[in-house]
Amino acid sequence: MYKYACLNPIAQIGLDNFTTDYRQVEDANEADAILVRSAKMHDMKLGDNLLAIARAGAGVNNIPVDKCAKEGVVVFNTPGANANAVKELVFAGMLLASRDIVGGIKWCEDNANDENIAKAAEKAKKQFAGTELYGKKLGVIGLGAIGVRVANAATHLGMEVYGYDPFISVKAAWNLSRSVKHIGNVEDIYKECDFITVHVPLLDATRKMINRDSIHMMKRGVVILNYARDLLVDEDAVLGGLHSGKIRHYVTDFANPTTAGQDGVILTPHLGASTEEAEDNCAVMAVDEIRDYIENGNIKNSVNYPNCDLGVCHTKSRIAVIHENKKGVISAYTTPLGDADINVADMSNKSRGDYAYALLDLDSPVTDEVVKRIEENPNVIKVRVIK
Repeated sequence: MYKYACLNPIAQIGLDNFTTDYRQVEDANEADAILVRSAKMHDMKLGDNLLAIARAGAGVNNIPVDKCAKEGVVVFNTPGANANAVKELVFAGMLLASRDIVGGIKWCEDNANDENIAKAAEKAKKQFAGTELYGKKLGVIGLGAIGVRVANAATHLGMEVYGYDPFISVKAAWNLSRSVKHIGNVEDIYKECDFITVHVPLLDATRKMINRDSIHMMKRGVVILNYARDLLVDEDAVLGGLHSGKIRHYVTDFANPTTAGQDGVILTPHLGASTEEAEDNCAVMAVDEIRDYIENGNIKNSVNYPNCDLGVCHTKSRIAVIHENKKGVISAYTTPLGDADINVADMSNKSRGDYAYALLDLDSPVTDEVVKRIEENPNVIKVRVIK
């Protein structure tokens, strides 16, 4: 029996995918797996039995990813599961920035008791006039699951779309519309585009990538949209751009004291993935990732360990070895197996940064003595007998 804990509400459609071999517990220290959305985990003590953490969403800033890697805990996320929800909100943001829809709604509410509201509206509507998206230049920085969807959809609205991502994946490249102009220098987006939307992960290289220098290159009246991470943008620099008229609107999904209530800021309370469909998709993917890892040892969509997949085990035994990515470690588990006359029928060893992961399908059951010998190597973090 495996135990799992939910640190946040997780859609039931996902939890229903757990079999009767799994039981939900309240105490995360007892769990073999944890599902989480936004709960902060950096100060949490990781339980001795913990094997995996699945984030029902893309960002993992609330999870101590490096600490987990050192302790052999695999951290998963669910890339693409909420991509459509975020894409749709990006276009809502662009429309709100282009046309004073909110101001018009407020006017109607304020004049609700006016018997001549229809006539008055014809005079008042001029103050809420805006511009269209058609024909405008949109710069999409980051062509992952969300960025590609935004870029492709924008072409159908008649926008001229520029896409920038020096690390675009093969899958994303195949999915990107031929109408999107792939840009090799992000400065071209800063200089050319009427709308700029950011869809990159928060890394040292991307932190405050929208700053005074990049804003200085932008067209007057530019609209900046940030539905990725708040720290990608130097918000003090953005407020300066708004006050000077350089920036027309800053549209963001990350409420904080710096931006709340500021003129020119269109602020929503982190609604990007807040749709029933997105929450369902994230929950289903997170549970599937946990089950495949616990039951088969396969890793997919981990943020701290490499992808590794041998499918379902059809041999007598399967073991998983989490270890440091150093020379000679492979012999730490192949030698004890050979000494015990256990044949390796199939094997996959993948590395990612400082860490590596191995799956081995064996023709004979592995013994506790062999496992102990493998664990004695100082570069081996964790050994798990899956079958």
